[in-house]
Amino acid sequence: MPTRTARTAWDGGFTDGSGQVELTSSGLATFDVSWPKRIDEGNSDTTTPEELLGASHASCYSMQFAHELEDKGGTPKSLDVTADVTFGQPPSGGFAITGIALTVRGEVEGIDDAAFKEAAESAKTGCPVSRALAGVEITLDAALESA
Repeated sequence: MPTRTARTAWDGGFTDGSGQVELTSSGLATFDVSWPKRIDEGNSDTTTPEELLGASHASCYSMQFAHELEDKGGTPKSLDVTADVTFGQPPSGGFAITGIALTVRGEVEGIDDAAFKEAAESAKTGCPVSRALAGVEITLDAALESA
């Protein structure tokens, strides 16, 4: 299996520094990052590790979920997956990713609501990114929508 690489070039200190995250393997994008922007609720022009992790989790979960649905005899037509990654200060101190909320809406033929939700839960535990994040609470809100 392949290894994928991303890198960050950082200049300066913790609070006054900034960097650029590069998707090295694909060469598709470079994103600015900084501590002040990371903790700014109004930040809309700089990515964060949490946003990048959310993108990774949503895409991985989508793939795993499509696989689970097909295993149950369903035919996925569309899946819309959102991963809301929360960054905060846990009671133990410091900073941490304190939770991830997955929301999925899907149009799937040949499957009922119970099977959809069962596949959604199975994908949550089977997704490789979910497995890597086993120490973080991951919640799931899954709903089958009619085509």
